[in-house]
Amino acid sequence: MTYIIAVANQKGGVGKTTTSINLAASLAATKRRVLLVDLDAQGNATMGVGVDKSAVKLTARDVLLEKAKPADVILHLPEIGISLMPANGDMTEAEIKLRDVAVGDFALKAALAEVADQFDYILLDCPPALSKLTVNALVAADGVLIPMQCEYYALEGLTALMDTIGKIKRVINPKLEVEGLLRTMFDPRNNLANDVSAQLLEHFKEKVYRTIIPRNVRLAEAPSHGLSVMAYDAQSSGAKAYLALAGEVLRRHDGGQLRLSA
Repeated sequence: MTYIIAVANQKGGVGKTTTSINLAASLAATKRRVLLVDLDAQGNATMGVGVDKSAVKLTARDVLLEKAKPADVILHLPEIGISLMPANGDMTEAEIKLRDVAVGDFALKAALAEVADQFDYILLDCPPALSKLTVNALVAADGVLIPMQCEYYALEGLTALMDTIGKIKRVINPKLEVEGLLRTMFDPRNNLANDVSAQLLEHFKEKVYRTIIPRNVRLAEAPSHGLSVMAYDAQSSGAKAYLALAGEVLRRHDGGQLRLSA
């Protein structure tokens, strides 16, 4: 059974793309078939896995606007072990045009249904806004993974996202659940980070992943090489953290046997 996870937070710079890429690569390392869908016009997930966003002829835009079939857009990346539906600045056109389509909120859901049986996990890297593209992701998803920094404004932004998730669950996608909250770029020496982390655990309890993603130079460097941190430096603390996150995700869905590839 395919499980679709939207990686979403309307706040920028919280590690959505880093999480999308490295969770995808970590799941692939456990021999799961993984598709990463880039829904952001910035195309950072596309560039971060070594694909030149300016050179791709077809993107998620073409799929959403029914100009191309998903199978014609998806790229297979053996270096990282995942497949990718790329994005670039053309996604802005999809954002605008989907507003004028009666069933525009269901465009991604319909497209992914065509290829879902080819993958165990599909990760949706959402733009940093509660936009039409993010709504498409939430309508298509089974769960929402929310990366967040433990900082002053984190909880305020989280409230707006939770409200949106609740509305979509009630009106459009009753199966949608919060997959989990992921603490990213965490520095345990920071008192505020520890205070916010404690508040998250108090309010969301088991919805907060045990895994914490640390601040890590290798995580920051890997995208410039077009690699996941697993491929760039598998022994780094960032790589180990995302592999641990993959283990948590798997335990929630299929018993969690890692089955690491050689």
